Amino acid sequence: MDIQAIKNRFGIIGNSPALNYALQVAVQVANTDLTVLINGESGVGKEVFSQIIHALSARKHNPFIAVNCGAIPEGTIDSELFGHEKGSFTGAVDNRKGYFETVNGGTIFLDEIGEMPLGTQARLLRVLETGEYIRVGSSKVQKTDVRVIAATNRDLLERTQQGKFREDLYYRLNTVPIRVPALRDRKEDIPLLFRKFSVDFSEKYKTPSIQLDDEARNILVNYPWRGNVRELKNIAEQISVLSTDKLVTANDLKRFLPEQPEINRLPMLASPQQQSGGDFASERDILYKLFFDMKKDVTEVKKMFFDILQNPNVVHNHDYHPADNHVLHSYPATTDITPQAPVMNNPQPIIIQDNKIDHHEEVEETLSIADKEKELIVKALKKHKGKRKDAALDLGISERTLYRKLKEYNIAE
Repeated sequence: MDIQAIKNRFGIIGNSPALNYALQVAVQVANTDLTVLINGESGVGKEVFSQIIHALSARKHNPFIAVNCGAIPEGTIDSELFGHEKGSFTGAVDNRKGYFETVNGGTIFLDEIGEMPLGTQARLLRVLETGEYIRVGSSKVQKTDVRVIAATNRDLLERTQQGKFREDLYYRLNTVPIRVPALRDRKEDIPLLFRKFSVDFSEKYKTPSIQLDDEARNILVNYPWRGNVRELKNIAEQISVLSTDKLVTANDLKRFLPEQPEINRLPMLASPQQQSGGDFASERDILYKLFFDMKKDVTEVKKMFFDILQNPNVVHNHDYHPADNHVLHSYPATTDITPQAPVMNNPQPIIIQDNKIDHHEEVEETLSIADKEKELIVKALKKHKGKRKDAALDLGISERTLYRKLKEYNIAE
């Protein structure tokens, strides 16, 4: 079956090369039993690809079920997938078959696989490797013959590095990867999809179909569409209902498109509400704070050095703060001081203290991140008189992370 026939059968609109390639991979892998991992942002139509694979496979006459792993509570997902025995937990009033038992011989589509709990991931890995599973509350091993197709809008490889997804399961699922392109990566398909949705709406409700002028079409094509095809369909239906003029101009279209906030790509410290997200983010945030402080110190030293070059007759003491743009103490050079311009081909550090310039041997400063991190923690505790909660808030990390760091660096409170 060619690609265009697949598009017609499953209602897929578009001719972008990335979309065609994803469909080609789905067709080629359909008549095998290989596990498939479909990657793509939310709203791109990943479930349609799972239906295509099942419909073109030898299992097409057997059951197909789609399961959203992110919508099932952690306490019940094992029971939903693998079943349970009567009395195995509160509310288990009878034996119950799980999805892997009810669709035996068919295909199961696990959407949002990245949200699956780690314990359930171990059970799923056993099913993929041996076809065996155990009901909740049972000790009897059962067999199943189910093809698994998984989908995710998360970076599973990154989640494996964070310890939130099993690495062995990732490579077992990723036997054949399919990347479904985002709508903004197939701009040539946006007018076609908009036209399809608006015509479908007008036929359903017996209303005139809307049209876009050239400027409005250009805005539509260049809009980022973070919600992808789902968002485009919603906008098309909104305009079909609310637009008084069936020829939609650019100004009319802008009223329906939500404003896109500018993305700040600079690193920032997490707020107290975000600090519960885990130790990984917290440690990254404290490193950001450390690097910014180091950059500020280097900038101040450079500014002080250039001031000395430009004004050799004025020597500043250690209370000089370039960041504040003022000098707390400055004194004219006296007879016991002979200011000299530094020799650039043999630079030596200049220590400015007690109104004298002395040359000393350079002492190498430690560049260990761990030492700097320990120093910051000690300063924060001293500043807040040993109050861990206030110190953690000042450092931009969670109190739990601070407690772990205190033990790791053997810091006495």
